[in-house]
Amino acid sequence: MSPTLDPLPLDSPILDNPIAETDVLVVGGGTGGTAAAIQAARCGVRVLLATEFSWLGGMLTAAGVCAPDGNELTALQTGLWGAFLQELAQRQPQGLDWGWVSFFTYEPAIGAQIFADWVAALPNLRWISGVRPVSVQRSGDRVTGVTFDSGLQVTAQITIDGTELGDLLALGEVPYRWGWEWQDQWQEPTAPAGPTALTERFPVQAPTWVFYLQDFGPEAIAPEIPCPADYDPTRYQAAFAGYASAQRVLDYGRIAGDRFMINWPQAGNDYGDDLDRLVGTAADRAAALQAAHDRSLGFAHWLQQTLGRRYGLADHLFPDTEAFALYPYFRESRRLQGLATVTENQILPVVGGWGAALPRDPHSGASSAIAYGNYPNDHHYPGEVFPLAPKSLRWGGRWTGTAFALPYGCLVPQRVDGLLVCDKNISVSHMANGATRLQPVVLGLGQAAGAAAALCVQQHCQPRSLPVAAVQTALLHDPQAPAAVIPCFGLTPDRDDWRSQQKHWIAHPQAYEQLLTQEHPLNLIPPPEPSATLGFTGQFQRRGPQNYALETALTPEPISLVALHPWVNYHLGQLESGSSIVLRGRYNPSGPWIIVEDLPD
Repeated sequence: MSPTLDPLPLDSPILDNPIAETDVLVVGGGTGGTAAAIQAARCGVRVLLATEFSWLGGMLTAAGVCAPDGNELTALQTGLWGAFLQELAQRQPQGLDWGWVSFFTYEPAIGAQIFADWVAALPNLRWISGVRPVSVQRSGDRVTGVTFDSGLQVTAQITIDGTELGDLLALGEVPYRWGWEWQDQWQEPTAPAGPTALTERFPVQAPTWVFYLQDFGPEAIAPEIPCPADYDPTRYQAAFAGYASAQRVLDYGRIAGDRFMINWPQAGNDYGDDLDRLVGTAADRAAALQAAHDRSLGFAHWLQQTLGRRYGLADHLFPDTEAFALYPYFRESRRLQGLATVTENQILPVVGGWGAALPRDPHSGASSAIAYGNYPNDHHYPGEVFPLAPKSLRWGGRWTGTAFALPYGCLVPQRVDGLLVCDKNISVSHMANGATRLQPVVLGLGQAAGAAAALCVQQHCQPRSLPVAAVQTALLHDPQAPAAVIPCFGLTPDRDDWRSQQKHWIAHPQAYEQLLTQEHPLNLIPPPEPSATLGFTGQFQRRGPQNYALETALTPEPISLVALHPWVNYHLGQLESGSSIVLRGRYNPSGPWIIVEDLPD
């Protein structure tokens, strides 16, 4: 399955002039770049989106990480992220809840088709693919456009760097960071005091070239997966260690149709050798990418050799590459030196709380938040364990991450005009990047960057002088995908007071911060009519704080009960252990869990 919409060919009449002009130029079709282009165009300005690959969506599609992490709670499903989940639910055959790393797994092409359809619906958005930026034009301290390897030159009022590795930052000589910062710079609790063997070996987090395995059935003999020249089976021998079975490992990223996303950090396909090559010469980067692909091919070969030939590479998931993503999942990029830098201290929760204090505008005192996340801080260094400051809590019957918000200034360069960033290239420390790099967060950052770019064009100003309140208002009142800017586990987007609460917290961040230690900061309302029709009857078990199960005839062992909606979370906590209950929800054997959607009286 492939998206039906193709980008404009380079010889299109629309682009028959080697010099093009637009209001907003977005370079890169990753998660953030795709969101930025769509949002800017929906705001009414002319947008040109220039991408290297023929799929949009980055991590969510082309890089194959079709099991998004974070922002999974109902209250956090707003903006383009919430709209994307709604589209997936309508288009993905057999549903989304198949693996155990995420509540949402899907076919990559379905995600790519959603973004392609959104782009096709916008006549003021032009998309070309197959081009790479080779230079950035500047007039003094202002970026004015980009030249591509095809010869196309584009001038724009605002340029957005949506590349996977922050390529425009290097090409435009925009100050950026790469690698670690030491503890004396920002007093981050987890940052090392200075260089160590680990920091010398891994300048940034490891990328992963994702692929998909398929179970063809017990009688099948799948084609043999070749092994790369540097194949070393000892690299992968600990891949299943600590897990009850190999099936448990495969089910990590299971999607419908007995297929499995393989993005496995434990002796799997994370790749961490000589990662400075990613920001070196073109030949250096090509060599690093080939090595990362070979590491994944070796893991695929090892899995087949270990599990048998009923398992093979999945068919028809990606154009040309079939089972392998179009490019790696990059966890870290060049990182802008911005007006505001997000550090580990700013994403960690207040003591005893479910979230972090809000970023504030130093002039007005109001919150400068424009996007949010809740993923636990997570770093990948193959073969190494790197402890991080705790950023998790139990909620909804399971572990999740604490909430944090990101400031507008992390999108804006300190001294360069005409430019915004919107992906893993935001102004963020190496340590905090482990929580800000996730798909839903980057989608939100892209939506904010797109709104800001359009406002700059319409108000004839530069990003540094654009009032953050204008961006926040545009996001909250967007007619197609209104986006919250401040996270709250109890503020679901169907509430009548959704916008008014957001505006109150923006204006009075101290009021929000007073709620952070309250388990239920808002009066709870029941969820809308649940989509699940399956009923479950059994005996409720309370196994500990925020740890619930149902004894039922469905399985030999009790099944964990989990919730995404705050009303359901609250009522699970009120049930008496040992009581007989009836509920409606969705059962996922890989979890294994039931997502509870309704608890009838």
